[in-house]
Amino acid sequence: MVSLVSGLVAAAGATGASAATGEVGGLVAPQWNAGGATAVADDLSAFGTAVIRGADGEREVPAGLFELSVDGGGTLQTYGVDIERTTQPGVVYQESDWSGTSLAGNRDAGRIVWVLRHSYPQVDDLTELAARAGAKGLTEQDAAAGTQVAVWRLSDGSDVTATDPQAERLADYLVKHARAQDEPRASLRLEPPAAAGRPGTRIGPITVRTGADDVTVLPPADTSPAWITDKNGKAVETVDDGGRLYVDIPHDADDGAATLTVEATTTVPVGRALTSDSRSQTQVVAASSETTVRATATTVWRQDGAVPGLWARERCEASGSDRTSGLDVTLLNRGDEDFTYRVAGTDYLLAPGERRTVSQPLAEDEAYTVGVEAASGSKENRPVVFSGVLDCLTDSAAAALRTQTAHQPPSPLPSVSPPSPGGEDLATTGGGGGAELAASIGAGLVVVGAAVLSVARQRRRDAHQE
Repeated sequence: MVSLVSGLVAAAGATGASAATGEVGGLVAPQWNAGGATAVADDLSAFGTAVIRGADGEREVPAGLFELSVDGGGTLQTYGVDIERTTQPGVVYQESDWSGTSLAGNRDAGRIVWVLRHSYPQVDDLTELAARAGAKGLTEQDAAAGTQVAVWRLSDGSDVTATDPQAERLADYLVKHARAQDEPRASLRLEPPAAAGRPGTRIGPITVRTGADDVTVLPPADTSPAWITDKNGKAVETVDDGGRLYVDIPHDADDGAATLTVEATTTVPVGRALTSDSRSQTQVVAASSETTVRATATTVWRQDGAVPGLWARERCEASGSDRTSGLDVTLLNRGDEDFTYRVAGTDYLLAPGERRTVSQPLAEDEAYTVGVEAASGSKENRPVVFSGVLDCLTDSAAAALRTQTAHQPPSPLPSVSPPSPGGEDLATTGGGGGAELAASIGAGLVVVGAAVLSVARQRRRDAHQE
């Protein structure tokens, strides 16, 4: 999972009014969880055992259903992906798209969703489930163990069987009947995660993606000069799925930056991935209670010159793809002057209105740091450093790849997508990033933190609509 540090401030999740306006030339690290559920792993809630067979012989491991406590209240029940790893209690997990996990390159990932939707705990009538599987009977422990074994067979391709014969019958049934399903969408996210523009304009659009019935736009920091509006400039307090939000900045506002935050009460869809910034086993959601989730997007505005902004996401490519897995850094320039970024030591000039993505190939399971800075040589500039450990393969697949590529030449040079034309900041196509961070650049390099930007207080909103 990617994280972000800076040369000036390394405290993630900074809050308060100072981050709402953005000390131009200073750095504030953002929250690492840009959208969806954040949860802490507890322990197995229902489990049996399974036997893994490999080159080193056989070994018995626990197999079953985990429970996680969600930050917004409520719980998630999950099964593990990557059989060679353990799930560490107390580790923080973040809801993620498949594209930043080993599921991205797994042709059976969609079948895992079918398994989750057609087994325990989604099917809690164990008599009915046993009848479908041809089992003599199933306890909760048997059902959980059989389901986990089925998930592992599809996620890892492992030779693994449930110790209990009835649980094993369930695993066989689930794998045999599983059919590909689409990747479930995020519980809540904002696209794109960063936008930039001029004071006196509406910056955006930023699109809401959610399965919730409605989404609340949270109150702003007291010092924020901005309103959140629709495309016509009307203030917005709630929004539905697909709704487009704009950040309306007064024409006389000083250069600044802020974070747009939305919130919803919903469930996390079955099949969503959960990842951590440790080596803890990736999870897939099997059940969710109602919980409160948030999503953020950063905005930056400047009175003149270039108006840069950026974000980064890890990308995992399928086996045999022409592209390599790595970190995609998306760069914006919404001003009226050229702006040159320096990404990992290479300069990229963006003309006014351009957007492009710089792809940094990364090695599996190795720690990386990718620095981004303004190439102007300003004394106020400080680099933003995206760091993490790329986790695109299960441990068994990574070991096989290392054996195959031990004598191959180094990774190719970074690739750059063609620049996008000026205008609205378009959402990235496809599933999106598994781990995503947004940043914005002011006179130096400004990375927006967890400050909340939304509809202004009632007196400001009333004045704006008059």
